[in-house]
Parts: sequence; C-alpha cells; structure tokens
Amino acid sequence: MAGVGAISSLQVLILFGMCQALARPAPDLPRQTGGLPTAKRRRRCAPPQGQARALCCGLASLPNMCIKLGMRHGFPYLRSGMTVGLLGGSFDPAHKGHVQISRAALKHFDLDQSWWLVSPGNPLKAHQPAPLDQRMAAAQAIMQHPRIHISDAEARLGTRYTAQTLRHLRRRYPGVRFVWLMGADNLAQFHRWKDWRQILDTVPVGVLARPGDRISARLSPAARIYASSRLKGAERHLLARAQAPAWCFINVPMVEASSSAIRARGGWSAS
Repeated sequence: MAGVGAISSLQVLILFGMCQALARPAPDLPRQTGGLPTAKRRRRCAPPQGQARALCCGLASLPNMCIKLGMRHGFPYLRSGMTVGLLGGSFDPAHKGHVQISRAALKHFDLDQSWWLVSPGNPLKAHQPAPLDQRMAAAQAIMQHPRIHISDAEARLGTRYTAQTLRHLRRRYPGVRFVWLMGADNLAQFHRWKDWRQILDTVPVGVLARPGDRISARLSPAARIYASSRLKGAERHLLARAQAPAWCFINVPMVEASSSAIRARGGWSAS
C-alpha cells in the first residue's frame, strides 16, 4: 500500500483498527477512592521490542496515518458523529491566514477535523486560478496538521457550487456533522452565493473575523436575515452540534495575508 512503507497487511489492519478506536470518545471512568496497593502501583509493563516497538513509536503520527489508511476513492474515513469543518476556496495560493483560521476553528468550534476544499475554480471570480494540482501541493506544504485534510473533493464530485458539494458530502457521510467555515469577508457577500439560504438551512456556519471585515460582515444581508439563528461567542463550542440554521461569529488573532496580495507581489504564478 503506497505511503505505508514496508509493514505487512496485517499490521495495516491493526493500525486502522487503532485509528477507529482513537476516533471513538473515551468512556467516563469512575474515580478510584482507595487507590492501588503499592506493589501494583509501581509495576510497569516491559517496553515493546522489535516490530511491536516500531509500531508503537509511530503512534505520534497516527492521526495523519488514519486519514491515509482510510482513504477510498480520494475520500478519508469519517465515523458517524464526528464534527468536521469545511473551508472552501481557490487557495490561489494558500497562505498563513488560511492556516490561522483553520487552527482557530478546530479549537473554538470544537471540531474533530477540518478540510480545505480546494476548488477547481471560483464561479464568482473572473480571474481563473493556477492548476489544481499546483494549488493542492502548495496547500499541503503550508498546512501541516494531523487533523486538517487538504481535499480536491469538488473536482472528484464534479460540483461547482458549495450547496452542491454539501449535498454530496452529506450523502457520502451520513451521521457526520459538517460545519461550513468562512472568513468575515465572505459573510459580507454571502447573499450572492448560489443557494446561500440552503447552505445556512443545511449546516451550521462558523465565521472567523479577518482584519477590516468585521463591521461589513455584521451588517451583511445574511447576518441580518439570520440574526435570530446566531449563537453568542461564548456558545461557540456548541456550534458543530447545533441544529441548522445556526451560525457563530468570532474574533480571533489573524495574520494579515491575502492570495491576491501574494500574486500582486509576484510571489505566485501558474506553472
């Protein structure tokens, strides 16, 4: 199996079983009041040797391995009940601002995973982006996190608009709770998106404030129309499991970076 190295098929199955076990929430265990006898408390297991030691030493990279082992037709394994944020865009190119809001979304919205949906093209932009494989490679190079997956799902699904992509993903992953993620600049023009109301009525939406866009986002048509569905900042950890329509606007420290500025400086070009 590509990317797994020289380990056997049995070891791959064992690792995948461990991945599934790690994905399950840990049970609440009762506290021990009396403690253990001294001899038992001090007893330690002998360290694993040989291949077992090699497998154990790789546990730190299990989250990344889980994604790779669970891939089927380009789509990772997701367990029912998981919470997954979706950050869409052309990523032309990906930059530190994308990294910042993705990490913030994992933390503040209590997400199990987050995906970057690198789109084949943006229907709202006249400028056509660099080739998809070039943008995917650049995104993977800058976003190094075991719980963030760089995806070309829209190209694989043949979808062009966000509402279409969400319909396909929800059919493919029944029981998974998706959250659409966006910067505050996108909320300001969200009412121009195709079937934007359907998006808000289908999945919760997490909005992360970018510098200079906070006021226009709060006064946008989408924010005003769905004002009653907004969660307070203190309730942000509840967003992923909230019933749509639900959205939350949070202010987080941001990196002042934009793809257009990078292109204008000549720091990115289609190869």
